[in-house]
Formats: sequence, C-alpha cells, structure tokens
Amino acid sequence: MRQMGGSPVSVTELSFGGAAIGNLFSEVTDDDARAAVDAAWDGGIRTFDTAPHYGLGLSERRLGDALRHRPRDQYVISTKVGRLLYPANPPYGIDPEGFAVPADHVRGFDFSADGIRRSLEASLARLGMDRVDVALIHDPDDHGEQAIGEAYPALEKLREQGCVRAIGVGMNQAAMLTRFVTETDVDVVLVAGRYTLLDRSAADALLPAARERGVAVIAAGVFNSGLLAAPGPGTTYDYQAAPDALISRAKYLERVCAGYGLPLRAVAARFPLTHPAVASVLIGVRSAAEIADALSLRKLDIPAELWAALATGGGTA
Repeated sequence: MRQMGGSPVSVTELSFGGAAIGNLFSEVTDDDARAAVDAAWDGGIRTFDTAPHYGLGLSERRLGDALRHRPRDQYVISTKVGRLLYPANPPYGIDPEGFAVPADHVRGFDFSADGIRRSLEASLARLGMDRVDVALIHDPDDHGEQAIGEAYPALEKLREQGCVRAIGVGMNQAAMLTRFVTETDVDVVLVAGRYTLLDRSAADALLPAARERGVAVIAAGVFNSGLLAAPGPGTTYDYQAAPDALISRAKYLERVCAGYGLPLRAVAARFPLTHPAVASVLIGVRSAAEIADALSLRKLDIPAELWAALATGGGTA
C-alpha cells in the first residue's frame, strides 16, 4: 500500500484498470468481467479504476456489481468526470473509440462545475454506491482552461465536503498534467503511456514536479496499449497500429530482458514503480487469467543490472 499524496487514500502498487471490462477492442462477458474482478480481489488488489467513457457506463456497472457486497473500507474506487453520457438521438450504431457497446448513448465533454457534479452523480448511480474515493478529470486535452478554471474548483469543493477523498486528473499526455500539479492542489495524476520503457516523457517535468509537490502518480498504459506486452506484427501502440520502427525497438528490449530470463511484459509493468513519485501501476485486464499472469509477474525478481541496462532505453538496437 502507498499513500496517495496528502490525501487519506492509500492504493495498492498494482491497480485494476476497468477499460477492458467495458469491452475495449473486444467484447467481454458479464461472467468473465466478474471473474476478473474476483481474481484481482483474491490476489490482494484493492484499487479499482473505471470511467463512464469505458463502454458507455458498462465498466462502472460491472465493477459496482462485483464490489458492492465487499467491505467498503477495504477497497478504493476511482472514476472519472467530465465526459458525460447522453441518450443518442438517433442511435448511431458504431462506437468510434473501440468499445463494443449498445448504441443508445453517446459521449460528450462537459468540464463545467455543473457538468462535474452531474458526471459524478451518474457514476454513483451506475456503480450502485454512495461514494467514490478518487475522482479524476478525464482527458481535458482540448478544454484545459475550463478544466483548470471550472472542473478543478468543483472537485475541490466536493473534496472539502467529503463527497470524494482524493481528486486529480487522468490523461495521455504529460504537459497539461504538469500544469495541474504546479497550479492546483490535486492529490493525484494518472498518466497513461508517457512513463514506459518506450516513452519516458513524463520524467522530464511531470514526475519531478509531482515529487516536489507531494502529488501521487498512477502510471497507466504501461504496455503502450499492447506493444510492450507482445511486440510483433499487428500489435498496437497508443491504440493505433504500431510502426515498424517501434516494433523493432520493443523486440530489442524484449531480447535484453530475455537475457536476464525475464519476459518483457514483467519488466514493463514494474518499470514505473522504480520512480519514487509513482504510487501504483494500473493494468487493464479482461479475465481472471490475465489477473493471474499480472500477479505472477509481480513476484519475479528484477536484478539491478537489468534496470541499469535499461536506464537509457536498453542501449542501441
């Protein structure tokens, strides 16, 4: 367990990412989603992250169903605000962001104070809970000023009122997260794909700033959406087809790790925790088997010599 900044929330070093059980890239049955959450619990994971965006609420509903009967003070729920769900009129049929979902709702950005409150209320209804522990402003890339000027103060008030215990921002970039760390009093930032074996851009400014300000960092997207889990033709990097140069780079890193008897995905999942600002690594899973794999990899010993070899990206391919 690691404390999340100056908040009263502590998180497990390994967190459950709920995008996959929202049918990201492929459908997951209710039974498999439930089995994944149950396996995570049995393995000691007590931090669970979701969002309305994941399957148009499906991830929140499934996570709530799987956790609601468990002792509420024994786990941490994190969800996101600012991307609301609206009834589709007419239904649009195909989700453009990779989720296989019923075509009865669409997403919309709303980083106003009222939008933040409505977003959280709707999430609580889908989760079937009276509170969440962490609320994160979700992907305000094109709405930075409104997110800082309206969404953040709304979350700050909700934190003061005790509606949430920690607040922050979740994004796929480091620059705007650094602004939130330096200009606001957030407890945590979730950075996806920007502190990995292939992309260490978060180390330039974000991680030092978070360390200095006492802001916890959750590292997500540690496989860069697949490439660092199983590099090869057809794999994805940041949710798109990986270019050949990056596939070659990842396969080189795979060979470096294999020289120490370790699979690349084990090293990729552990890497963010080598930085003192990082409190937890978030792994997206869709089955009990994937949880079992993540937990078994967590037990492997990674020698200091390998970290040293990877300190500059593993040398030259």
